[in-house]
Amino acid sequence: MKTTPPGNHKFLVYSMVALRVVIGWHFLYEGISKILTPGWTSAGYLSVSAWVAAPFFHWIAATQSLLAIVDLLNIGGLILIGIALFAGLFDRIAAIAGMAMLALYWLANPPLVATGLGIVTEGNYLLVDKNVVEFFALLLIALVPTGKYIGIAHFFPQNRNRKLEMNVRMAPAHANDPATGGGDKNVKSQDTSAIHRRTMLRGLATLPFMGAFGLALLKMKNWKSYEEQNLIDAMTGASAKVLDIASLNDLKQTIPAGRIKDREFGRLILGGNLLSGWAHSRDLIYVSQLVKAYHQKEKIFATLLLAEKCGVNTLLTHPILCSLIEEYWKRGIGKIQFISDCAGLNYTDKGPHPMPFDQYLDLVKRAIDTGAVACYIQGETADYYMERGDVDSIVRVMDYIRSRGIICGIGAHRIETIKACVEAGLETDFWMKTLHHHNYWSAGHPTWHDNMYCFKPDETISFMQQRPEPFIAFKVLAAGAIHPRDGFRYAFENGADFVCAGMYDFQMVDDVNIACDILNGEMKRGRPWRA
Repeated sequence: MKTTPPGNHKFLVYSMVALRVVIGWHFLYEGISKILTPGWTSAGYLSVSAWVAAPFFHWIAATQSLLAIVDLLNIGGLILIGIALFAGLFDRIAAIAGMAMLALYWLANPPLVATGLGIVTEGNYLLVDKNVVEFFALLLIALVPTGKYIGIAHFFPQNRNRKLEMNVRMAPAHANDPATGGGDKNVKSQDTSAIHRRTMLRGLATLPFMGAFGLALLKMKNWKSYEEQNLIDAMTGASAKVLDIASLNDLKQTIPAGRIKDREFGRLILGGNLLSGWAHSRDLIYVSQLVKAYHQKEKIFATLLLAEKCGVNTLLTHPILCSLIEEYWKRGIGKIQFISDCAGLNYTDKGPHPMPFDQYLDLVKRAIDTGAVACYIQGETADYYMERGDVDSIVRVMDYIRSRGIICGIGAHRIETIKACVEAGLETDFWMKTLHHHNYWSAGHPTWHDNMYCFKPDETISFMQQRPEPFIAFKVLAAGAIHPRDGFRYAFENGADFVCAGMYDFQMVDDVNIACDILNGEMKRGRPWRA
């Protein structure tokens, strides 16, 4: 049987070898990168599964011993398949194993219509994604294994001997004919030597690519090492880490909960400003655009699901995210509840001014119709109305919220607003108030530059100590200027029943662990828990 391709098919074989090598490169790097990523686990990928096999994948993600085995098999499988494809050794078996892994990846999170995925993709897919494309590429490699032509498998006797026999048969007839003066022994020796060289070249042809892979990997590690050595402060925020993203395996416990009226809320609430693109940029004018670019729809869904896994069961956000929250629920990704901040101001170059009241009520109605469990008069809106003595507008909005059977609150940036609401006899189910100290460098700036949100913390603490209603503290990190270890403790010790904080996905587990350590440890808290 002839094992070398006909001349007009050689280009096809070389193309197949190239395909085998690049897929091997991809698999090998996927496996190695998981080893190099601190705390990597497949738990997040498995947890967001939402198709027919979702219960099976969720069970794996929730069973630590089984998850550890799956992670090990995943990493080991990727590396072994990558090496086999790279080297052209058992490439048919490797291709079939790779197809099985890709099929499981697709089954866990297929890009189906109306099927929710809590993972980020680099493109838009409908049924066919990169897993499917690579699956059929591996199918082709399995049907036409090329390792026996170009690869380590070329050294196997069943491949090499046939090649030798074929080359001997193809030697010129006169070369072995004594009548022509040809020396049978010398000619055979030369032919065999040439065959051996060709065998070596074919068998080791893909090894330079493995060398290129190793060089690229080494350079990547050197680049990261250079960054780690030379960046003085490599944090993107008060709780972000460099190349050390905490995973769910690092979660100590889910966040404890409290109640407002008949509803249970985790004591750490996810702030929605970052998700909706609102960022306190200070002097960095590109931050809002950066936040919007990061928080694409699937990234928002992944962040919400991770929050739920950590016990953060509540999102506090503007009605602008209502459609996304509704899709998150309908696609079955998760069940996070949300509190809506009801902002009734429009902003122009001349400053804030109230939106038409009917438009304001429509905004509140949209939040309630979507499924908000609570609504509150947003801080700047309450500040604006109360500074002007317009109590009636706040009362009308609160009456509408209560008429819909929804928990109702009032928020404020200024303690004067809370005091004015109390003096006016407004009854609220909870308060939202900014609370942070001024012990950070930009707090001492002579003019306000988007750097301070609780102007009188001592007065806020003193007044809120006396209030019997639950108290949700927000802006506790002063937009990233204060570390959560400091900001969370300051808020909880000084009377907050809940803390609302904006968190990126890579901060979530760390922030929950910090909050749990504070809540479970000794606190110098004077105000009784009101929730």
